[in-house]
Amino acid sequence: MKILFIHQNCPGQFKYLAPHLAADERNEVVFITRPGKPTPQNVRKVEYKPSRKVATATHRYLKLMEEGVLNGQAVTRAALDLRKEGFYPDVIVAHMGWGEALYVKTVWPKAKLLGYFEWYYGAYGSDVDFDPSKPPDLDDVARITTRNGLHLLNLQTADWGISPTKWQWQRHPQEYRKKISVIHDGVDVDHIKPNPEAKAALGEGLDIRAGDEVITYVARNLEPYRGFPTFIEAAKLVLDRRPGCRIIVVGGDDVSYGSKREDGRTYRQHYTETLDLDLSRIHFLGRVSYAKYLKVLQLSAVHVYLTYPFVLSWSLMEAMAAGCLVVGSRTKPVEEVIKDGHNGLLIDFFSPTEIADQIDAVLDHPDRMAHLRASARETIVQRYSLKSCLAQQVKLIKKLVDHDADLARPRKSSGLARRFPRSAAKRVASGR
Repeated sequence: MKILFIHQNCPGQFKYLAPHLAADERNEVVFITRPGKPTPQNVRKVEYKPSRKVATATHRYLKLMEEGVLNGQAVTRAALDLRKEGFYPDVIVAHMGWGEALYVKTVWPKAKLLGYFEWYYGAYGSDVDFDPSKPPDLDDVARITTRNGLHLLNLQTADWGISPTKWQWQRHPQEYRKKISVIHDGVDVDHIKPNPEAKAALGEGLDIRAGDEVITYVARNLEPYRGFPTFIEAAKLVLDRRPGCRIIVVGGDDVSYGSKREDGRTYRQHYTETLDLDLSRIHFLGRVSYAKYLKVLQLSAVHVYLTYPFVLSWSLMEAMAAGCLVVGSRTKPVEEVIKDGHNGLLIDFFSPTEIADQIDAVLDHPDRMAHLRASARETIVQRYSLKSCLAQQVKLIKKLVDHDADLARPRKSSGLARRFPRSAAKRVASGR
């Protein structure tokens, strides 16, 4: 097969799938992405760059749409160059969130487009109206409704789709769910596993071994969507109660979702300045290497994972695979994976006291809680293992390709070249 991947942050969610397919010498795998991204093994990488930034005069409701169009144009230019070289993919696998795949079916009309549908926005019933202190107003509803215009185009364009969890699948309009399969990206359970003998020097004066009273928290960025304000207030309670514990926090100071603070400070700065924390026992590691991150999970006595009703983090699955005892938020995406008292413990997202109390219960009775760790890993092994998820993804791709195998590559006489005269390609390149 000839497979084209598209993702602005290569490899993104295709971290395992792209090199897996490329490892088969019968396949040719190409990846279109933004400049400076890593190149998966045996994959040919092609870079694209939008011709300009979103115009400042663009209505704020439409900025995402314009950005998607600019991305789509840039990917189309890269696609035209590939087609000129004779590359005709049997299937295109693309993350649909940034508009990159809007026009690829025009370049290769016979190729099957498998879209990765991560999230469909809504003003009610998920992240936007989750915080009762910040209910959405009419402006929020209008902005979000318009924002989904790009996603509706994507849903219409794709031949089939993938969503990683049932929760994320359910957020999409009902009429489109019938062509979206729920298949997780996969967790490498052979590599990510418990290590009761783990020990590590994670920083100056931070020598830790498995069995120590170590509470861990991981997020891409320390922000409200991942419950950082609630966690840090719970951390204050735990530090005051347990003089022998340590807390390890992994994550950057930016904002991936939601809004930055209006005062210009990061959320970490705000809470470390306003809470009387024992900074000798709470360690902010920032962003760390993947190997160091896995070591943190293996050293964890209690792992706290909080999230709005939004996209579920890989880190939850990986923490469970590493045998962490997870204290997680009682929110829809987490409840899909964790059953309270069976493979983890669930708490109120907004309650620092409840989090601290559960941490105390775990640390006070480690033996009694041991079965939760084993059940957590078993959940990931049985439902989200990389081997199983890859097999499902590949099966879906082959089914798409085999359905119209003789149509994927057009004949020379198809007239495709005449459909794109040089003047039209120039207009695409202009970014107008």
